[in-house]
Amino acid sequence: MKKILLMFGVASVLNASAQTPCENGFAFVYPCENVDLMSVLDRQDMGGGANMNDIWGWTDPDTGVEYALVGRSNGTSFVDISDPLNPLYVGNLPSAIAGDNLWRDVKVYGHYAVIVSEHGDHGMQIFDLNKLADVDSYPAEFEADAHYTGFGHAHNVAVNEESGYAYGVGTSSFGGGLHIVDINDPLNPVLAGGYQESGYTHDAQIVNYKGPDEDYSGAEIAFAFNDDVVAIVDVTDKADCQLITHASYDFVSYIHQGWLTEDQRYLLVDDEIDELTFNQNLRTHMFDVQDLDNPVYLGYFDHGISSSDHNQYIKGNYSFQSDYSSGFRILDISDVSEGSLSLAGYFDIFPDYDQAGFDGTWSNYPYFESLNVVVSTYDALFVLRPIDAIMVGTEELTASAVEVSVSPNPAADVLTLHLANATGGKINIQIVDMSGRAVREYVQLPLLGNSINLNVADLPSGSYLIKVGDQEQQTVRMIKQ
Repeated sequence: MKKILLMFGVASVLNASAQTPCENGFAFVYPCENVDLMSVLDRQDMGGGANMNDIWGWTDPDTGVEYALVGRSNGTSFVDISDPLNPLYVGNLPSAIAGDNLWRDVKVYGHYAVIVSEHGDHGMQIFDLNKLADVDSYPAEFEADAHYTGFGHAHNVAVNEESGYAYGVGTSSFGGGLHIVDINDPLNPVLAGGYQESGYTHDAQIVNYKGPDEDYSGAEIAFAFNDDVVAIVDVTDKADCQLITHASYDFVSYIHQGWLTEDQRYLLVDDEIDELTFNQNLRTHMFDVQDLDNPVYLGYFDHGISSSDHNQYIKGNYSFQSDYSSGFRILDISDVSEGSLSLAGYFDIFPDYDQAGFDGTWSNYPYFESLNVVVSTYDALFVLRPIDAIMVGTEELTASAVEVSVSPNPAADVLTLHLANATGGKINIQIVDMSGRAVREYVQLPLLGNSINLNVADLPSGSYLIKVGDQEQQTVRMIKQ
């Protein structure tokens, strides 16, 4: 643990400096590949408590400010990451029950945070996130705007933002299964129903179904992660939820969480304890769920390390995973239909070891428009930036017939932008920093041939995105020395 204490001791230095690019396999002291370090904020600098846990995100639609919503043992922290190099601790919402508890979970509905805890009679807090923009003195101390007491403790909460329902799981009601709350009027949450036939639910994803199975088109479907099975449940009628089927696999230990691909054809699942139970490597399990009545197990991806997995979220062709001691990992899921995944990048926030167990990262949130990712550990908030090829997406990068590259990279003074297949004309170019701010813009720049030189000598050191074109933009990363 000495190494970890040293890392957090320099968090303030990291916050005050430029981002730390992943170069030669490291960003500062953290092993990495294709993921840069923007900043680290220590737990003691964002509300304290015995530990941190879950994380989610919210963007103020009026200001564009991005916030990390970070669970702690004794409350919820709100952190402005619009300047990812200098995250700002805005304030704290204390726990509904005094004292510490390891587990807290937070999700979002509109401009409201929905928060639960395993702590006694905590219930579900609902907090108006619009308050964050009105803070005059940091950090502020907040109060909840509504408090649902239809259950006491809950291990987790899932929110279907399309339908306006929150699903408490692991409560003392409905056998620990789905406890469904109507939050369409967030300040007046109302019990809508529940589902208990499949037993205790640890986590869930609930969607308005738009996948290929026409039998359930338009239905509200829950994918509940229930110890040794995934329960697929039609929850359209909250008073009469119907099991569609159970799915599982050999050598199951504890199905912890999972997430659907964006087309709702495939489901990726993490088993939290199989590494410990069977002395095996970290695995990500895959299901074909195109026929909801008959899901097909496609196999698993072996990460080649023995750490345990915890949470994952899918954006585009990538799964963003928090895998305890092996840290934040990104899988390319482009070939999931073939039962094939591959490692696209990682950032090891716990470099002491990669063993099975529960040290390291708890969760992450990869959906900010700035393309930064926030990652929670027991002790700190990490703001990370995967390379543009991952966050922008392969489809956008190849949308134009012009292929873009830069040299030298890193660059100190003059950067050459190479535009393969270009034959002259005029072009628009933007240089954007990692906070999403355009620091330089060239409009209708004459292009003679297929390359152009850009003077970057006066840019501060760090990582930048160079965006070329208008409707079909190409994006490439540049590191300024």
